[in-house]
Amino acid sequence: MKYVVLGSSAAGVNGVRELRKIDKNCEIILISKDEDIYSRCILHKYLCGERDKKGISFVEDNFAELYGVNWIKGKACIGVHPDEKVVILEDGQKVSYDKLLIATGSHSFIPPIKGLKEAKNAIGFRNIDDIEVLKEVGKKCKHIIVMGSGLVGIDCATGFLEMGVKVTLVDMAGWLLNKQLDQRAAQTYIDAFAAEGVEQYYGVGVSEVLLDENQMITEVILTDGTHLPCDYMVLTAGVRANVEFLEGSGIETSRFGLIYDETGKTSDDNIYGAGDVSGMSPIWPVAVKEGMVAASNMAGVPRKMTDFFASKSTMSFLGIHSMSLGDVNPADDSYTIEIKETNDYYKKIVHKDGKITGALLQGDLAYGGVLQQLIARQIDITKVKKPIFDIDYSDFFRMKDNFEFFYEEN
Repeated sequence: MKYVVLGSSAAGVNGVRELRKIDKNCEIILISKDEDIYSRCILHKYLCGERDKKGISFVEDNFAELYGVNWIKGKACIGVHPDEKVVILEDGQKVSYDKLLIATGSHSFIPPIKGLKEAKNAIGFRNIDDIEVLKEVGKKCKHIIVMGSGLVGIDCATGFLEMGVKVTLVDMAGWLLNKQLDQRAAQTYIDAFAAEGVEQYYGVGVSEVLLDENQMITEVILTDGTHLPCDYMVLTAGVRANVEFLEGSGIETSRFGLIYDETGKTSDDNIYGAGDVSGMSPIWPVAVKEGMVAASNMAGVPRKMTDFFASKSTMSFLGIHSMSLGDVNPADDSYTIEIKETNDYYKKIVHKDGKITGALLQGDLAYGGVLQQLIARQIDITKVKKPIFDIDYSDFFRMKDNFEFFYEEN
């Protein structure tokens, strides 16, 4: 069997590992635009110099040899022909496959802001090439604006701070990390970044960038009329799935990205997808699991994406640790919200009809393991006769005579 994997990030690499684990004698070809394998989650560590390229890698030094992979690096895929079962590379090379895994990830999105498309001093925070540029930017620019305060934007701001560079954060959302945190938890980070000299503007967007004769941004105008000096802009406010090369292939996509089911299979029986290319789950653990599940099914071992809780984010910025599970900002008052807080921690649990739908921990993450089990197993907490913050494993796990744990609903 000949497998081709497009993309060398979390989904693609773990797909390769799973293929080799299951099929010892198969041929595996890995094709990637990148020449290095690295974790995008810690690019800010590379930006500030805390880690080198080896320090942000998440594979073995001899990855290709260890897994018997023919790695075609530094070449993008520009087309797929399912009828011929071949992919086309940017140099015209054709590579055939029996099964194909598309794990091409996503790219930074340039929003339709007046003047931004023409600007020469604006960049994303997505690839190692972006970081190489920003390393030099941090040495000479004084007015760096980071557009977006999601996980990538905060990573970017943190990386610059560790370089000794203070940036300005701008976001249309009402607070930073708005997908992961509620306003109360976010305020802890907002105050901490402010104390470090980071200017922050929330609830406003960028309406226009002013350019000089060299097409360089000199000033940013916000939607509330505020003018901010700017000599470099970093775009982290959104990403788009890398599916442009699938145009005309007949492989089904949506406005978000590649469409595939819980086994990873796309509209073509020989083509699978995993990771950010779906445009739906830009979280590292999800990409890892999707890559493994897709590869397993490609190799003939049935698996489904049903045995984990996807919407989990664990973060640590400026020494403040947080964990977010599910939806921590419910849409209406039909949900029950319970909060416990002290000067040292903040804990919030959202539940409805006996099932926890979201949880947030800040300062003390020790309860995170219990919460993940309660959510993943859909345990009815009304059957546990304890206050919700006092539930522990003994309330829903039992031990066999051989000391093996098993789940038993009360």
